Amino acid sequence: MNRVFLTKLHLIAAAIMFPAILMFLVTGALYTWGNTGEWREETVLVPLEQPLAEDEAQLKQVALAGLAQQGLSAPSGKTKVSNEDGEISLSWSGARSEAKVVATDDPLVAEVEVKEASLHRWLVQLHKAKGSTAFKIYATVLAIVLFLLVLSGVIMGLQVKALRKLTITWSVVGAAAFVGFVLLG
Repeated sequence: MNRVFLTKLHLIAAAIMFPAILMFLVTGALYTWGNTGEWREETVLVPLEQPLAEDEAQLKQVALAGLAQQGLSAPSGKTKVSNEDGEISLSWSGARSEAKVVATDDPLVAEVEVKEASLHRWLVQLHKAKGSTAFKIYATVLAIVLFLLVLSGVIMGLQVKALRKLTITWSVVGAAAFVGFVLLG
């Protein structure tokens, strides 16, 4: 492969993906040490026309009503309906917001725990694949580009005779370090 073309492609890919790479690096490093950002939490009561049932559509409407009271839109993630010991609930996760619907003592009132993410928490949620389908596609493209950046860097190192031994040596050291840290993990 032509080294000049490969170098330009390497540079363009790195420049385009730099903001996303930086976001994933920072949130991942902070997450490793337990810093995940903050949620602003509120509990709101939502009046019901009929008692809660194990009906995802009804539960989502209740969650949306609770979110609307806080000026928030629907979470970007999936919902989970549960019915443990006759207690019906819905959990709805997302990047910017989350909602949990539970029954109250009054069968015509539901409680909605609404969470709004701080900027840092929002980015962590994106890192954890809680974002929209479009962001998940973008993150998948980023993963492919990161692989290609590393691969093109190694290929360029192997193409230059003066860098070949250095590239091979540090590739072996990197592989050994990876295996060692995985085993210590």
